[in-house]
Amino acid sequence: MHCHVPHEIADADVLLVGNPNVGKSVIFYELTGKYATVSNYPGTTVDVEVGKIRDLDLKVVDTPGMYSFFSITEEEVVAKRMILESGANLIINVVDAKNLERSLPLTLMLIESCKNIVLVLNAMDEAERLGLKIDVKELEKRLGIPVIPTVAIKRKGLDELKKKIAELSKAEQKKRIFKLGDQLEEKIKEIESKINGEYAVSKRFLAILLLSGDKVAEELTGVRGENLSYKIAMEYKKIADEILEGIVKFEETKRLKLDELTLNPIFAIPLTIFFLYILYLFAGVIGAQILVDAIEGYFEENINPAFNAFLESRIDNYWIRELFGGEYGIVTLGIRYAVAIVLPVVTMFFIAFSLLEDSGFLPRIAYTLDALFKKIGLSGRAVIPLMLGFGCGTMATIVTRVLESRKERMIATLLLAVTIPCSAQFGVILAIAPSFFGLLIWAATVFSVFMVVGFASKSFFKSSPSFFMEIPPLRIPSLQNVVMKTLTRLRWYFFEVLPIFVAISVVIWIGRITGIFDMVLSLLAHPTLLIGLPKEASKVFLYGFFRRDYGAAGLYDLVDSGVISFRQTIVAMVSLTLFVPCVAQFSVMMKERGVKFALSVFLVAMTIAFSVGMLLNLLLQEVGI
Repeated sequence: MHCHVPHEIADADVLLVGNPNVGKSVIFYELTGKYATVSNYPGTTVDVEVGKIRDLDLKVVDTPGMYSFFSITEEEVVAKRMILESGANLIINVVDAKNLERSLPLTLMLIESCKNIVLVLNAMDEAERLGLKIDVKELEKRLGIPVIPTVAIKRKGLDELKKKIAELSKAEQKKRIFKLGDQLEEKIKEIESKINGEYAVSKRFLAILLLSGDKVAEELTGVRGENLSYKIAMEYKKIADEILEGIVKFEETKRLKLDELTLNPIFAIPLTIFFLYILYLFAGVIGAQILVDAIEGYFEENINPAFNAFLESRIDNYWIRELFGGEYGIVTLGIRYAVAIVLPVVTMFFIAFSLLEDSGFLPRIAYTLDALFKKIGLSGRAVIPLMLGFGCGTMATIVTRVLESRKERMIATLLLAVTIPCSAQFGVILAIAPSFFGLLIWAATVFSVFMVVGFASKSFFKSSPSFFMEIPPLRIPSLQNVVMKTLTRLRWYFFEVLPIFVAISVVIWIGRITGIFDMVLSLLAHPTLLIGLPKEASKVFLYGFFRRDYGAAGLYDLVDSGVISFRQTIVAMVSLTLFVPCVAQFSVMMKERGVKFALSVFLVAMTIAFSVGMLLNLLLQEVGI
C-alpha cells in the first residue's frame, strides 16, 4: 500500500467522517476528553484533530467536513485521502438526522469502501421538533450496518456508540456493494482489473472513484480513470432514495418560522449587520481596545521596566540586552505582542465565532452576503476574515482557512494586507483625522482601492467561487461546546503563532545590529517625498511594518507636533493604511500562502500605497486642499 498521510493518521483505529456542522467535533470531544492534539495536514491549510478514546486504547481522528467523495474543497480532498490511506478499521459516519436524505449517498460510498461503518444520526431532538420520525431499526436492517441515534450536546446515545466502537474496531470487515447499473458495473470491473497492490479500501471502491475522475485515487493507484462523477452520484442518490422509502415520516408541527425569516433578505441583512457588529464588538472593542489596553498597559508599566532593569543589572553587553529587552526585544516586544495585543483579540474572536457557529447564524451571514462578495471573486464566507481584519489582520489571515478554494483564500489575504486597517491603526487614524471631511476622503479612497483590487484579483485569479454550505437550524449555543472550541483554538494559537512573534524580535534585532534599519530608512525617504510628505515620515512606514500601531502612533506624533499639514495628514492616513502588512501578518501570510505569494503581496501593497498617495496628493493640491 502506497501511503502519503501522516503517521498519526495512517495508524488510526477510528475515523469520524461527515458533513460540516453535523456535530462531529462534539462527539470527538466527548469520546476523547482533553486527550486531543491539533496538527496541520502537510501541504495544506487544513487542521486535523487526533485523540485517544477514553477507556479504550483506540486512536480516533476527526476528519475535515465533507459532503461527498466528488471533492470540491481542500477539506474534502484531505478527508478523502485520509479515508483511502488510513489503516483505520472503523468509520463513524455522523449525519444530521434532519438531512438524512442528502447525507445517505456518502454513507453508501463509505459502506462500499469495505471498512466497518457505524451510522450516527445526530441531533435527533431537532429532527423530532421538526416533526420527523425515523425508523432506526428498519434503516439499520436495510443498510446492514449499526445505526445509532444521538443528541451529542446532551451525551444521549454516546455510551451506546462507545460500546459499538469497542465491538467493531477490531472486527473483521464486512463487504457489501450496491449495484450502480449495468454499464457502470462493466466499467467498474474493467478499471478494477487494472489496479494492482494492496490498499486500505477495496479495489472496487477505488475503481468507482477512478471512474469519477478522482485525482487522489489516480495518484494512489497509478491508473487513469474517466469523468463519470455525475452518473455515479445519480446512481447513489437513486439507491439512497429506495433505501429511505418509508423510513422517514413527517408530522406537521406548530413552530415559529424564525429559520426562514433569517434567510429572507428583508430580515437577514439587518440581522447580518447586527451580528457582524457583535463580532466586531467582541474582537475589535472588548478584545482590541479594552483588554489590550489593560494588559499591554500592565506590560508597559510593570513587566517591561522591571525586566529591562534586571537586564541592566545583570548583562553588560548592550546588544545582548537588546535581544531580550529594550524596545524590540524577545520579551518586551515579541512576547508582549503575542500575549498582550494579539491574544486578547483572538480570545474574544474565538468566543464570538464559536457562539455564532454554535447558534447557526454563521452560515446565514455567509449566505446573505454571498451575492455581493461574488462580484470580487469571493463567497459569502469571506465576510468572516474580512470583518475580523478590523480587529487583527494577523488573525484574519489565519481565518481565511474557512474559505473553500485556494483562489478565494489568496484574494481575501490580498485584500486584508492592502486595504483593511487593524483596530489599533484604525483607532489612531480616527484620532488624527483633521476633520470629518478629511475622514470621508480617507474612507472613500480606501474603499475605492478595496473594490479595484477585488475586481482585479477576480480577473487575475479567474475566481468563480461556488457556495455550498449546510444551513443548520437556529439553536441556543451550548456553553460547554463554546468553551471547548475556544480552548482548543487557543491552544493551537500558542503552539502555532507564539513562535512567530519571537522570530520577529530576532529579525528586528539583526536589522538594528547590522545597520539595515538605517539603510531602509534612507531608501523609504524617496517615495515618502514623492507623495508630498516630509522625510521624517519615512520612519512612520518602517515602524508600521513592524507594528501597525507603532506606525500610526508615529504619524500621530507628526500631526501633534505640527510637522505636516491638513493635506499631508490625509495623504499619510491613506498611504499608511494601504502600506504593507505588519511583520506578524506578513509572517503568517508566508506560512499560510507561501513565500512567493507573500513577497508578491508585499510589493503590490507598497506600489499601491505610494501610487495612490501620490495621485491623492496631486488631486488634493489641484482642488486647493
